[in-house]
Amino acid sequence: MINKKLAISSFLAAALVALGIGQSKLQEPTIAASNDTMAPAFQVDPLWPKPLPNHWITGNTIGVDVDDRDHIFTVHRNTENMFGGRTEIGLALGVAECCTPAPPILEYDIEGNLINAWGGPVEGAPYQWPESNHGIEVAANGDVWIGGNGGPDSHVLVFSRDGDYIRTVGVPGEEFDSNSTTAFGRVAEIAIDEEAGEAYFADGYVNKRVAVVDVATGAFKRYWGAYGSSTVDDDADDTYTPGQPGPDVFRGPVHCAEPSNDGLIYVCDRGADRVQVFRPDGTFVSEHIYNPATLAQGSTWDIAFSPDEDQEFIYLADGQNFKISIIDRESMEVLYTFGDGGRQPGLFYAPHSIATDSEGNIYTTETYEGKRVQKFLYQGMRPVTVRDRAPTWPASEL
Repeated sequence: MINKKLAISSFLAAALVALGIGQSKLQEPTIAASNDTMAPAFQVDPLWPKPLPNHWITGNTIGVDVDDRDHIFTVHRNTENMFGGRTEIGLALGVAECCTPAPPILEYDIEGNLINAWGGPVEGAPYQWPESNHGIEVAANGDVWIGGNGGPDSHVLVFSRDGDYIRTVGVPGEEFDSNSTTAFGRVAEIAIDEEAGEAYFADGYVNKRVAVVDVATGAFKRYWGAYGSSTVDDDADDTYTPGQPGPDVFRGPVHCAEPSNDGLIYVCDRGADRVQVFRPDGTFVSEHIYNPATLAQGSTWDIAFSPDEDQEFIYLADGQNFKISIIDRESMEVLYTFGDGGRQPGLFYAPHSIATDSEGNIYTTETYEGKRVQKFLYQGMRPVTVRDRAPTWPASEL
C-alpha cells in the first residue's frame, strides 16, 4: 500500500511538472503548514471607507498614514487632469449632477467616517502647494507633513491637523541636487522618529538619497545615499539588471525611509527591487531583494510595521506586482503574500502606500486608476497555508 501511494504521488508530481508547475511552488503550502509558520492574517473590509459627501470622489490616492487616535489620513491628487473629464467630474465642470474632486487631504476615523477634508493651492497663501501630491505623515502632535513629486517640488509642507499652515521645509523650485542642504528632489515619503525629533525624507524621484531634518524647526541635519555613501553622484550608472548586483547608487525612486522602534532605517529603492537597512547616522547594515525579476516600476514601493512593540513583521507594498508581502523582520524573509490585480475589494491596481493602526489593521492606497484606499482587518495570528496571493475574502465567500 505504501509503495502504491508513493508511486501515485510520484506520478502526480511528474504530471504537474509536465504541465509547467514547478516543484518548489507545489511544495510551498505544504512546507508552511508542516513547519507551523504563523503570521498575521487579514480580511478585506469591502465597505470601508463610507461614501464621501458632496458628490466627492478621489483621484490618484498617493499616501496614507495613521495618527495616535487611529484616524486615517490620505492624500490624493485632485486636479482636473486626474479624472475622466466631463464624464467623471461633470458637477465640477458644470455639466452634470455628479461628481467633483474631494479636497486632497482626507481624514477618516477607524470606522470609515470622514472627519475632515482640506488642502490644495490657495491664491495668496504663504506656501506653494505641491504640483503633484505625494506622501503624508502625521506627527505625534498632530502636524501633517506633505511631500510632492511634481516638476518644481523641491520642498515639504507642514500643516496642523486642521489644515493651518505651519512651515515650508526646503526651497520651492530650487535646482535638484542630491548633495544639497537647502532643498530636496521630489520627496516621495516622510517618516518621523518622535523620540529623536527627526523627520526622514525619501528623497526621492530625482534625488538619490535619504535626507534628515529637525522636526521642530525643519533645519537640515544630514543625508546619505545607497550603502551609506556620504556624497551622491547623481550621474552615476544606476542600471538594474535582474540577477546582477544592484547599482552603487539608489536607482530610485527612493520611495520610503521608515525608522523602526529599535533604531534602524528601512529604505525602499523601488526601481532596484530592494530594501536597504541603515542606522540613523547612515551606516549601512544590510540589503534585501524582493521579486528581483521585476522591471518597469520595481517591487519595493512602501513598508509599514506591525504595531507590536518589537515590530515583528514588515508589510511591503509591491505596486508593480499588485500584492502585499508579509515579511518576518528578523530574517527579512517573505512569509506569504496577498492580493492580485483587479477592481474588486482586496485586489489592486498598483498598491502604492501602506500603513497600520493600533489594532493591527492594514490600509493601502492605489494610484493610477485605482484611486482608492482599502482596509484589511487583522484576523490574528494563523498558520500560513498559502504562500502566494493568499485570499482576503471570508472563506465562505470563496
